[in-house]
Amino acid sequence: MAAGPGVDDVIGGVVGRNNASNVRLVQGSHIVVRRLFDHDRSYIFQNADGRIVFAIPYEGDYTLIGTTDRDFDGDPADIRISDEERAYLTNAVSAYFRKPVTVDDIVWTYSAVRPLYDDGASKAQEATRDYVLTSDVESGAPLINVFGGKITTFRRLAEEVLEKIDAATATKSSPWTAGSTLPGGDMPVTAFEKFAADLQAQFADVDADTVHRLARLYGTVAREILDQPGGRDGLGQHFGAGIYEAELRHLVRREWVTRADDVLYRRTKLGLRLTDAERDALDAWVTREAALPVP
Repeated sequence: MAAGPGVDDVIGGVVGRNNASNVRLVQGSHIVVRRLFDHDRSYIFQNADGRIVFAIPYEGDYTLIGTTDRDFDGDPADIRISDEERAYLTNAVSAYFRKPVTVDDIVWTYSAVRPLYDDGASKAQEATRDYVLTSDVESGAPLINVFGGKITTFRRLAEEVLEKIDAATATKSSPWTAGSTLPGGDMPVTAFEKFAADLQAQFADVDADTVHRLARLYGTVAREILDQPGGRDGLGQHFGAGIYEAELRHLVRREWVTRADDVLYRRTKLGLRLTDAERDALDAWVTREAALPVP
C-alpha cells in the first residue's frame, strides 16, 4: 500500500495492525524571493549546522531557497512554514550573498511532509531518503507496503513492487519503464528547444513566452492545448500571465484540477504573477468547470 504520510494510519485502521510505526514525518519548507542573481546556475551552500541550503533560479524572475528538515507531529493537511524556518533559511543564504535576504523579501512559501522510513536516526536530516518495501502475507492476500521514495526513484520503485507481486503470485512480468514516457515526454531528451521553436512557428499568433511555458510544462501535449479553432482567439478567456481557458480546460479534464490553487501553485506557479482579481476570476472558472459532468 502507498498512502504517503498516512501509511501507518492505513495499516492500523484498515489492516488492523495497531502497532504500526514505520514512518518518520519530516517537514521541509521552502521560500521564494525576487531573483538574487542573473545567471541560470544554482548554488549549494554549506550551513554552519552541517546541513546544505540551495538557491535555485525559479520561474524566471525569482529564486527558490530551501530546504528545512524538522520532525513533524501535526496534521499533514495543515502544514505551513514556521517563523523559525523562515529565519533559518534567510540567515543561511545571507551568510553567502552580498546583499542579505530578509523575511520581508519572501514572496511565497511552501511546505510539505516527507514520509521517510523510520530507521532510528537521531536527527530528522539523518533519516534515510531511500524507499523501503515490506511484504505482509499473514492476512491472506499479499500486502505490499511502500515507505519513503521520491520522484527520482519512482520508476525503479514501481518495478521492484512488481517483482514482489510476481513473487507472491507466481507470475513473471518484464521491466518496461525504461522505454516508456510520461505524458508529453515523447521526444528525445535533447530536442526540447527545437520542439519549442517549432511550436512557436506553428502558433505564431500566441506570444512566445506563453508557448515556451506550455512546451516546458506539458511537452508534446502543449500542441493539443494550443491547437484550437480560431488561433489565439480560440484559446478562450485570458486570465493573466498567459493562462487561457484552453489550458484550464485541459487541467480540469485531464489532470483532475478542482480549484485555483491546483493551477496557480501546484501546476504552473503563476500565482506569483496574477493579481487578486485575476486569481478570483480563475478560481470561479475552475469551480464551474470542475462541477460539470466529464464529457
